[in-house]
Parts: sequence; C-alpha cells; structure tokens
Amino acid sequence: MSWTDFYRRRDALDAVLREAADDPSAPLTPDRGLFADEGELLLALHYRWMRALTGRLGVALESETDDRVEIVTRTWRALAAEQPVLRAVLDAHLSSAAAAGSVEATEAVEREHRVVALTAGLAELSEAADEIARVGAAFTRLIRSAPPTAVTPGRSRRFAKSA
Repeated sequence: MSWTDFYRRRDALDAVLREAADDPSAPLTPDRGLFADEGELLLALHYRWMRALTGRLGVALESETDDRVEIVTRTWRALAAEQPVLRAVLDAHLSSAAAAGSVEATEAVEREHRVVALTAGLAELSEAADEIARVGAAFTRLIRSAPPTAVTPGRSRRFAKSA
C-alpha cells in the first residue's frame, strides 16, 4: 500500500465516523473504491481500534506498576471515551455482523477478547483459543458495565474466569 492509499483509507474511515456520529447504528456507506463492502469497512475500523488499543496497552504496561487487570480496564475505558463513535459503530455493526454469521466479524471480535484476556493476565497462551476468547468476553462485559472503581485486583480475576 502506498502512502497515497494509506491516506485515502484513513480519510475514508474518518468520513464514515463523522457520518456515524449522529447515529452509530445507521447503515454505513463504504467508499467502493477502497472497500468492497460494509464487512471490509468494519474490519478496517476494527483494525483501527485494535491498533490503538494494543499500542496503548503496551505503553501502559511498560510505564505503570498497577495490577494488569486495572491497567487493561483503565486503558480500554480511556480509549472508548476518546473514540466514542468508533466504539459505538463497532458495537452496533461488528457485533451484529458476527451474530449474523460473518466469520470475519466473529474472528475480529474474538481476537479483541483474546488480547484483552491475555494482556490482563486472565488467561494463558497454553489455554484453548475459544476459552481465552470466552474469558476476554466476560472481562470486556465487566469493563463496560462496572463503575470505574468496581474492578479491583484479585476479585475481578475470579469473576472473569468464572463468568
């Protein structure tokens, strides 16, 4: 991909997010010169989210001494607060695409859940991928639903593993 292509894709994603600001669940309009369909657009938006999340998690793990569960929780929430439209679009469209049977969307959602679980130390690479994704899904639900002070080291691990 050339720099021109990179900037065109970036600008197209920015335009989609601007359009979705009023109603993130409204149908998305991909630039057909860049994305074959809405599924490809969603994967590009998810890649944007994952690139930001993994980068921030890496920096946070290197610079903070808190429990890993706290670091992941705080980092995920901060990114979601900074990118509310992106997160809302992904929640509205990627999840429903996965529920509708899209293999690519399902894999993207599970990949995010595995990253969250592994980074928080709630799962090990030696565990089955579907188990890691299940733990990550439970932890992500906790991150989204619990008040910021409710996730505490130790207790959150037991909850996520048993969910």
